[in-house]
Amino acid sequence: MSALYLDEAATAAPRREVIEAMWPYLTGSFANPASQHELGKVAARGLEEARERVAGLLGVRPSEVIFTSGGTESDNAAVKGLALGDPRGRHVLVSAIEHPAVLEPAAWLARQGFEVEHLPVDGNGVVHPEVLAERVRADTTLVSIQYANNEVGTVQDLPALSAALAVPGAPAGGVPLHTDAVQAAGAFELDVTSLGVRAMSLAGHKIGTPKGIGVLWVHRRAGFEPLIHGGGQQGGRRSGTENVAGAVGMATALDLAAGARAASEIAALRERRDHFIADVLGAVPSAELTGSTAERLPGHASFVFPGRSGESILLDLERQGIYCSSGSACAAGSTEPSHVLTAMGYAAELAQTAVRFTFGTATSAQNLERARAALAAAVR
Repeated sequence: MSALYLDEAATAAPRREVIEAMWPYLTGSFANPASQHELGKVAARGLEEARERVAGLLGVRPSEVIFTSGGTESDNAAVKGLALGDPRGRHVLVSAIEHPAVLEPAAWLARQGFEVEHLPVDGNGVVHPEVLAERVRADTTLVSIQYANNEVGTVQDLPALSAALAVPGAPAGGVPLHTDAVQAAGAFELDVTSLGVRAMSLAGHKIGTPKGIGVLWVHRRAGFEPLIHGGGQQGGRRSGTENVAGAVGMATALDLAAGARAASEIAALRERRDHFIADVLGAVPSAELTGSTAERLPGHASFVFPGRSGESILLDLERQGIYCSSGSACAAGSTEPSHVLTAMGYAAELAQTAVRFTFGTATSAQNLERARAALAAAVR
C-alpha cells in the first residue's frame, strides 16, 4: 500500500523549485560569502539577494533579517536576545501553549532571575487580548505568542494582542511582541507592520526547504543580545559563516507561498480540511476536535479519542501506510501529556489520546477519505 504522509506540521517535503534554486550555491558558487575573491563575491551577492527577497515579503529592511539554522535557534535567539537586550526590566510573558523552543529559553531566563509568567488560554487555545492587557506591565521586556499552534492549529489574533501592549511607561511602539510564525508561514499574512510584532521566527522545512535554515526578524530599534558570537556576520546579530544555499532556498519557498496560485490552493485546502473534520466526527462520534473550529491552520485537523491511546491509533494507521502524529514532533518519545492540551483544560488522560493530521495543498480529497476510513477502523 502506498504511503500517505499527513505530518507536514513536523516537516514538509522539499519543493523541486527550491532545490533547483539552491543547487548553484551547493556546486559552482559554494564559496564563503565573506571571502574577498570573485567566487566569494558571487556567494555574497546570492546571500544578499535572498535577504532582500525575504525582507520584501515581511515588509522590513534587509539589514533586519537574520538567517539561522531553523525555528528553534530563531526562537531561542529572540527570547533570550530581546529579554537580555532590554535594560528596562526583567518581566517576560509567554503563552502557556508555546513551542518548547520558546518555553525552554523562557525557563532559562527564569533561572537567570527574570520573572516569567505564562499567559492562560481558553478551551480553544486562544490568548485573549484583555487577559494580556491585565498581565503586561511597564517593566515587561518581552511578550512571546505563537502565531499558529503546531499541536492544535489555533491561529492567534496578533494585531489585537499587539494593541493590548500599549501600556504607560512602555517604549514607543509598546512592549516588544515576538511571534513564532513557523507554522503560519505559507498560509497567513507575514507583513510585520500589519501584525504589530517586533520580532518573528520562521523555519524553512515547514514550507519546502531542506532542514537547517530559518529566519529571525528583529526590529532595528529593539535591544538585542546575540545568541551566537564570533566573526560578526549578519551585522553582529548572528555570527558564523552563512548558509547561502539555505538562504536562497528560504527566499524561494517564501516567494512560492506568497504567489496568487498559492492563495487559491490554500482556499481549496481549507475546504478539504473542513470536510475531513466533519467526516471524522461523523464516523467516530466519540472523537473531539481540538483547537479553534474557525481560526485554525488550513491543513490541520487534531482530535482526542476518549478511551483510546493516541499511540495505539498511530500504530494502527502506520500499518496501513498512513503517517501522522500525536502532537509536536519535538516531543517525540515523551510519555507526558501534551502541555498544550492540559493548558486548554483537557485532563491528562484525555490529552494522551491525541492524534494530529497535517497536510498540504498536494493532499487530495481521496487521500483524506482514505485516512478517514482507516481512522474509523482503528478507533472502532
